[in-house]
Order: sequence, then C-alpha cells, then structure tokens
Amino acid sequence: MFDSFNRRITYLRISVTDRCNLRCRYCMPEEGIKLLRHEDILTFDEITKFTKVAVDAGISKVRITGGEPLARKGIVSLVRMIAGIKGISDLSMTTNGTMLPEFAEDLKKAGLDRVNISLDTVDHEKYAFITRKGNLDDVFRGIKAAKKAGLDPVKINCVIKKSELEKDAVEVGEFCRANGLEIRYIKEMDLERGTFSTVVGGSGGNCSLCNRLRLTSAGMLKPCLFSDIEFDIKELGYEKALKMAVEMKPEKGISNLKNDFYNIGG
Repeated sequence: MFDSFNRRITYLRISVTDRCNLRCRYCMPEEGIKLLRHEDILTFDEITKFTKVAVDAGISKVRITGGEPLARKGIVSLVRMIAGIKGISDLSMTTNGTMLPEFAEDLKKAGLDRVNISLDTVDHEKYAFITRKGNLDDVFRGIKAAKKAGLDPVKINCVIKKSELEKDAVEVGEFCRANGLEIRYIKEMDLERGTFSTVVGGSGGNCSLCNRLRLTSAGMLKPCLFSDIEFDIKELGYEKALKMAVEMKPEKGISNLKNDFYNIGG
C-alpha cells in the first residue's frame, strides 16, 4: 500500500485497551479517565480479522499497545491469534513492564517477538512521582523476565523534556548499556498543540518516512497520530476503512483534538 505521498504503509499499531495500572503524568489524569464500555471495545476476533485484511494489503509489522496492553484480559490469546496470521514479520508490544514477570514467558510462547518497555528514570522516588503509583522494582523485574523469555531485543522508551542529556535520560542510558538494552529517547509530545519531534534512536516523528496506521480499541483507524482523521472499521467495513485511511493519510501531522495517549497508543 502506498499513500498519496508515495510512502509505503507497512506498520499497524493496535491499541487493545484504554485501561492502565499506572497514572503517568504526561498520559493520564490522577483520577483516571472515563473508560470505554466493554461492548464498545473491539473483540479479539474483530482485531484479528481486521489485522488479517491489513496484512493481506501490505502490513508486515504489528505493534500491540494500550493503555497498558497487559491489562486487557486474555491478552496472551490475542497475541496467539495475531501471531497466526501469515505475513507478519515483526510482532511487538509496548508496555510499562510492570506485569511482564507474569506474562513474558507466555507471550513469547504465543508468538510475540519483542517488547518496548517505558522507563523514564531509574530513580525510585522520581518513578513513583511520574507514574503516581508505580514501583520501579516491578519494571526491573519485568525487564529481566522479558530478557529471560527471549523477547529480544528489549527496547526502552525514555520520555524526555528537551534532551537526551538530561540527568534522568543519561542515567537510563547508562542502565541500558549495562544491561544489554536498546534505548529510544522520545521528546514529550502534546497532541492538542501538535508538538512532536523525531525519536532519538528510532524513526518515529519523521513524517516524510511515516509508514504507520493506528487502530484504537474502539475501532477507529487513524492514519496519523497528530490528526483528527479517523475511520470506523465496524461502520465502514475493514477493506473500505483501510483504503480510506491510506488515501487520506496527511503529509504531516498538525494536531489531534479527539484522542489522548491512553486511548491511541502513542
């Protein structure tokens, strides 16, 4: 699939839930959010069938996101269903890592290739502040579990304010080098204002190379993170929604007033 700017679309990010066990300050308000009703969230069968259509059309890379995807009941079964689709060369998940000690081995057996784990500091007090309720040791245990299960390479997503030279960013980088982890620095974004930049150590944020589509847990297919454009896969049908999303993918993101990071998956 090629969009109108001749970018080949090969990457699908799937948000499977708007729920999360943390309350990171840049992602979710302290009191939480009004959650989607269970009947409004895509079923595993719907997600799998749409993914199959997308893969048949040219998608080869799939990332499972949230909220926190491990908070979705039965997530291992969904991974197994998606992994069974022929044509996917890279199946990954972005997670806060706190529940990986419980799930890592089963996820690997189900067919997950690798994980990206969010980690913005290695200071216990700062981590508790940023996440409002998180325990940094849970993340450390999750990283160990992911490595032990063979979810390689384990990548770390580190959100920064301005630069990877910030104290916390430098310390996270040192931690990654000492533990055989890959690091990606992501400058804090603002969907409403449309502020974003290229990921250091990754390709995200470079609009000229963007090959992504995003599927929300409510079934809205979005061609751009920083755009209100979206297509309801249940209302339009999978093939039509996919075709329209590719055709309407903007050249560059501007702003997104309809979504938040907890329900679009970043």
